[in-house]
Amino acid sequence: MKLHEALNIDIAEVNLEIERLVTRDKDVPGGSALAKGVLELVSSGGKRLRPLMVIVGSRFGRKGQRRRTLQLAAAAEFIHAASLVHDDIIDDAKLRRGRPALHTQTGVLSAVHIGNYMSARVIELLSKHAGDKTHYVHDLSAIATAQLCIGEYQQMEHAYDYDLTLEQYLDKSLNKTALLMATCLRVGALSAESTEETAEALYAFGEALGIAFQIQDDLLDFTQSSETLGKPAGSDLRHGQVTLPVIYALQDPALAARIRRIGPGSSDADVRDALAAISGSGALARTEEMSRRYLEQAAVIAKQLSSYPAHADLETLIAFFAGRDR
Repeated sequence: MKLHEALNIDIAEVNLEIERLVTRDKDVPGGSALAKGVLELVSSGGKRLRPLMVIVGSRFGRKGQRRRTLQLAAAAEFIHAASLVHDDIIDDAKLRRGRPALHTQTGVLSAVHIGNYMSARVIELLSKHAGDKTHYVHDLSAIATAQLCIGEYQQMEHAYDYDLTLEQYLDKSLNKTALLMATCLRVGALSAESTEETAEALYAFGEALGIAFQIQDDLLDFTQSSETLGKPAGSDLRHGQVTLPVIYALQDPALAARIRRIGPGSSDADVRDALAAISGSGALARTEEMSRRYLEQAAVIAKQLSSYPAHADLETLIAFFAGRDR
């Protein structure tokens, strides 16, 4: 069963709302390269985790605001999709979800403009909802304009930085992944007039879940095939991303030298050697354990919300994330 089915969410309705962000923008002609690029990007796949989290969050409110919640869900996916455009350019990634990355089809300049348009469109949409009682919409705007950029910058700044600390890695993961997930849950809750206390608990839940998600993403780069990933296996290491398995493997002096020699000009043979060394060590098991710890944190927070019927949705999310790398 797919996640949206387990959560009893109509994914077609969500997808339609995402598309409307482009098709109802009077400043973007329907047949333009911009419109086509955005629509192709948002229709290329993905589980729609961020929109689903907005909707789940709304189920902890006291008053349903279905239309507003759907628009916020669409905005969350736009933010995420725009970040993927920039990520692929930074990493010079050729594939995204098994298809050519946007910048390989349009050129880097056009892809940058598409990503920028998507971020700006979100801010435009959210500004229409801003007001004394809807201050929470600024949270998504801040993510779109600042935190994701900080996460991307941290990733660039620490390329091939084999002295990256665990604390720096977690901070990057927070900015790059977890904050948006946490904000989606919080914004969804507040859009349905939840209490601040409930919204903050959901935010903490989303942070823990988001970091577990990023750690699992790092693991998949070592454990899944290129076909499953939709991009070359081991691409994180090839592009100098020092992820948690690498950090743990570097603590073994016998492996550190093999890993540290990987740089921008390394041969495929050297990269394969380092990948095999990391995969054959205890680093992956330690990484799995760290992911489990964050999922356990999320479970503890979820119990605080057990009086809500939607508590079952949080358990569904935890179960999905726990089984994601199986």
